[in-house]
Order: sequence, then C-alpha cells, then structure tokens
Amino acid sequence: MRVTQNMLTSNMLRNISNSYSNMGKYMDQLSTGKKINRPSDDPVVAMKGMDYRTQLAQMEQFERNIGEVHNWMDNSDSALDKVEKGLERLRDLAVQGSNGTYEDGQRGNMAEEVEQIKEHLVELANTKVNNKYIFNGKATTGNNGEAPYQLNEDGELIAPINTDDVNIEVSSGSKLRVNVKPDSVFTEQLFTDLTEFANTLRDSDTEDEEISEFIDRIDTHINNNVNARADLGARQNRIDLVENRINQQLVTVEDMKSRNEDADFEEVIMNLISQESVHRAALSGGSRIIQPTLLDFLR
Repeated sequence: MRVTQNMLTSNMLRNISNSYSNMGKYMDQLSTGKKINRPSDDPVVAMKGMDYRTQLAQMEQFERNIGEVHNWMDNSDSALDKVEKGLERLRDLAVQGSNGTYEDGQRGNMAEEVEQIKEHLVELANTKVNNKYIFNGKATTGNNGEAPYQLNEDGELIAPINTDDVNIEVSSGSKLRVNVKPDSVFTEQLFTDLTEFANTLRDSDTEDEEISEFIDRIDTHINNNVNARADLGARQNRIDLVENRINQQLVTVEDMKSRNEDADFEEVIMNLISQESVHRAALSGGSRIIQPTLLDFLR
C-alpha cells in the first residue's frame, strides 16, 4: 500500500488529538478527584458508585430515624422521671395523712396538694415533642386537635386513649417501638385513685385506715411507672447498639465508595507527566513528517 503525505498528516493529527484527549482526562481527574466523570469513562465503576450511594442514602435515613427515636425515648424518660417524683410525694402524703396527728384543716391542705399533683400528672401525660403527643399511641395529634388526657369533674378521662404502638424503622427490616404504652402508666385508675384520695382527705369523718389504703394503691402506680421505665431503658440500650452498628457501616461504605471512584493523585500526576512527554514527542515528530512546501524553496 502506498503511503501518501495526506495519510501521514491525518494519522499525526488523529494521534495528537487522542493525546490531547488523554491529557484532558487526567486534568479532569486532578480537578475533580474522581477516577471517572461520566458513566462512559468506566461503566463498572459507575454502577458500583450508584450502589454505594444508594446504601449511603439508606443508612443516612436510618441515622435520621434513630435521632427521632432518641427524641421520643429521652423525652418519655424525662416525663416518667417527673411522674415518679410526683407519685413518691403522693405516697408521703398518704403516710402523713394516715398517722392520726393531723387535723381536718391540715388534711384539707394535703387534699389541695394532691389535686395539684394530679393536674401535674395530667400535664405530663399530655407531653408534646415536635408538636406530637408522645403518650397517646399513634394518635399523636390528640383527639380532634385537643389534648388526649382531659378529666371530667369526677376525675375520669373524658375520651379513650390510643394505645397503638409507634414503630420506627432503625435498620433494614428492623423496627423498634419508641413509645411508652399509655395504659401502663397513665391509667384511668391512676386519676380515679387520686380523685378519691383527695376526697377522702377532705372528709372529716375519714378514719386513718381509710387513708392508709391509698398507700398500697399508690405503690401499685409507682411499680407500674418503674416497670415502664425499665422497659424503656432496655429499648434505649438496644437503639444505642443499632446506632453504633449503623455508624460503623457508614464508615465502611464511605471507604468502599472512596476506593471505587476516588482518583490516586500520585498515579494521575505521573500519568499526566508521561502523557505530556508523549505529546511533545508526537508534536516534534509530526513537524518532521510534514514535507516542506514550495514556499520553503523560495526563501
């Protein structure tokens, strides 16, 4: 085959163009820090990168869910701690009122304190976090927008309380109950007992033994509260373990994603320098391939 001047020139220009393309690729890698900048650069790396990003997005969502779980549980535990203090004070009042050394007026003052503590417990039962009632099951907006725990004149709950579990997904296929079952602490019996306790203290004909009966009733509510906090604490320990595992997985996936698509700067710089040398050699050789024109002989 006869090699013409046009063939030599075309091949030279094509090779120089490819050399520019290679240098451009290495410059893109240096400026972005990535091995590829479009899927066509390496489809396998691109597909793996999409998979890693999907995993990261999923685990970041689990992190946000875990934050919501902590919010529910921490606020629930704080409220139950205040409930415990209120119940302990009620027990003290029951012990004091039953020892026979207090007059009717003093017992009347105790009754007023019992009423105040009852109102305080109602407020705790209506605790809101992020505008959600956390002790009303799935009905977090309350009853038609109103607080779920409201008492009538007899100290009874006006409306039933939602007792459904509130579950949040904290890892793939794993959901955790985040709420405290309302019927385990804020029972209708609790508010009924406190109303009867206050009325008994106000009654001038009340015997000491009648008041002492409320010690056992209050102890029952204290035990219910302790059991609810123990159950909550166990779930808090579990979410801590899940959170540690998610954090470790995040680090692992981030590392795998980096290994898959991040450029090795030392290698890229060496490739760029090598390509520049090749490019200059190609330009030098090309200048010798192009034959002189007639104008060169007329100088």
